Amino acid sequence: MVPIREPKTYSVLLADELTLVREGLAALCVASPNASSNSMAGFGPRYKVVGQCSEGAVALRLIESEAPDIAVLDLNLPDLFTLEVVRRVRQTNGITKIVLLSTRRDRKTVVEALRCGANAFLLKSGPAHQLLDAFEQILDGGIYISPEIELNKIFASGSKASNDDPLHALSAREYQVFSLLCDGVRAKEIAARLALSPKTVDTYRASLMRKLDIHDVAGLVKFAIQRDLISSR
Repeated sequence: MVPIREPKTYSVLLADELTLVREGLAALCVASPNASSNSMAGFGPRYKVVGQCSEGAVALRLIESEAPDIAVLDLNLPDLFTLEVVRRVRQTNGITKIVLLSTRRDRKTVVEALRCGANAFLLKSGPAHQLLDAFEQILDGGIYISPEIELNKIFASGSKASNDDPLHALSAREYQVFSLLCDGVRAKEIAARLALSPKTVDTYRASLMRKLDIHDVAGLVKFAIQRDLISSR
């Protein structure tokens, strides 16, 4: 008789500024069944939440100390920019799989997230089961992107639409500065969140404005609204 082996429970870290969102994600993890392939008997939840936080810097510290199997991060964490968190984790940690949650679906945002080292990119507007689908796929070595995002547009190379979009001329750092400026973050805080000097941020800001042919923050915000990168409300 083949012995029944208890399946593994995976550790999960949750980082979102909103407590209600974190608690909802935690409840979803706790409710996930962990059944043996040889038996219908369950062995508790498949995912165990080992930490929750609301800030990027805290998320980075918890990932470094806990080394969870999965870290679920909101794209717009305060204190330390989320993509900077991802970049630093990837420099020292090849174990933790990273899932980003976002309201943005534009090509540049998705590409930059994957380029920084994210394993999954989920829209917050998607159904709850997609989070667990993403977990299973990335734990199996794959990459998961919300089905609502058109992959042919994300991964198309050399397409006319991509070449005509000035956003794609921005470097990774320039795009991070652009995103934070559009979210109303001041230059001094941008420097802190990206671990850069204020002078370097000013250089990136001048460069991205030149590439976009936009000359003030109000113009950047209007540009972002037109591309559904931020809400007009």
